Amino acid sequence: MTSTAPTRAAAHDAVVLDAADWQAREQAHAERADALTADHRSRRARGERHPIEDFLFTYYSYSPSLLRRWHPGAGIELADAAGTPRAEWRWYAAGATERGLVVDADAMRAEKGTMLGLVERMLRRTAARPGQFGCFGLHEWAMVYRQGEHRHPVPLRLGQAATDEVVEAHELRCTHIDAYRFFTPDATPRNRFAPTRESQPEIEQPGCLHANMDVYKWAVKLGPLVPGDLLLDAFELARDIRHLDMLASPYDMAPWGGEPVRIETGDGKAEYVRRQRGFAERANTLRAQILAALPGSPA
Repeated sequence: MTSTAPTRAAAHDAVVLDAADWQAREQAHAERADALTADHRSRRARGERHPIEDFLFTYYSYSPSLLRRWHPGAGIELADAAGTPRAEWRWYAAGATERGLVVDADAMRAEKGTMLGLVERMLRRTAARPGQFGCFGLHEWAMVYRQGEHRHPVPLRLGQAATDEVVEAHELRCTHIDAYRFFTPDATPRNRFAPTRESQPEIEQPGCLHANMDVYKWAVKLGPLVPGDLLLDAFELARDIRHLDMLASPYDMAPWGGEPVRIETGDGKAEYVRRQRGFAERANTLRAQILAALPGSPA
């Protein structure tokens, strides 16, 4: 719902983009989003599935059309936007200029304050903790441990018995509830931690691939407060992480062009940690950028 009266608090000191400027940004954003989702949309039209890349649209259940919708972020007024479809979008209000629109951050925080506070805490606290880099992606292995039927209809690269031996030769150190909750019953007691939804803000850390994929989820939840480029950056990060997640998994990704990261070997572990550290840096950079974009976010 869009306010029909100027929202001076939301528009205060806003940077004004003229129509040609913001429409060009909107178009560039749509083109970038379309390029990022083209393969998924093509497969969907053919009724095909990709076990690596389609995950981001099923696990998170956010559609390609959501990625396509550009927002300038808080504190940016769009000149001459009142006559566009954007005027009907939720969390937009009249700006300081005639026919201008701004993201109504005050109204969104008033209605969604609890959710916004949780997202801000997750981003800030996760970034502030030291990363843990000794898990070696074994969460995916723990999801098939001693289990005849698996979540993904893909053969195990080493077979069931050898996969179980890899799990038994390592300590499981998963800190992420949304990975841990899919552990098999035999794997659960082998984990050093017992993460819960309630403890998530206290134990999430930037070495975790799933925590870093979730930067995309948090960006979506923040809606129009997050500039479009940051949303797509977060999606690209999640996509890249997902590739490592599955290439280091026990599944045979060869049919999808996936050269395995053999974490059961010393070289494979070193490669996993090298890439894991790179993702941690990218994710923390995005966390900082998203937090900086939020009006009224505590220091």
